[in-house]
Amino acid sequence: MEDIQEADAGSRTGIATNVVEAVVAFMIFVIGAVVVYGSRKLGSGWTSDGPGAGYFPFYIGLILCISSAAIIYQALLGKDKNTRVFVDSEQLKRVMSVLIPAGIYILAIQLLGIYVASALYIALFMVILGKYSWFKSVIVALAVNTLFFFMFEVWFKVPLFKGKFEPLSFLGY
Repeated sequence: MEDIQEADAGSRTGIATNVVEAVVAFMIFVIGAVVVYGSRKLGSGWTSDGPGAGYFPFYIGLILCISSAAIIYQALLGKDKNTRVFVDSEQLKRVMSVLIPAGIYILAIQLLGIYVASALYIALFMVILGKYSWFKSVIVALAVNTLFFFMFEVWFKVPLFKGKFEPLSFLGY
């Protein structure tokens, strides 16, 4: 079993794990640098009343910068860098088949609101990825979102975002 996995791993092509680690560490370094810069503007020193508003964020940002710099060094220049393939094209395709629709769903919430966008998302997800029939998918999507609508809007009296176009305005909510 282990030989099969090793042979399979040798035939995979893609980006090496250490490169992905370095890129993610660099992004965290940038976030840490932004926090350090912002906290310096707030006042990261010790004042007569105690620590300034940016005191603790400054040190959190500094810790992020130092640790991410160490990870970048280890990933690119360390002697035990992991050069195995991080993700192959088939795995990346599967991840993107979920990630891209989720991004579109987030944008759809802005226009259609959470209930309509969620109903569309559930129905399309069931049809395209789950291979369910349109009938079952629409029934489940409408049932789930009707339940959520009653739970939040009617029972808990917590209004959720209805979207720019407010497609459910005919319900009076």
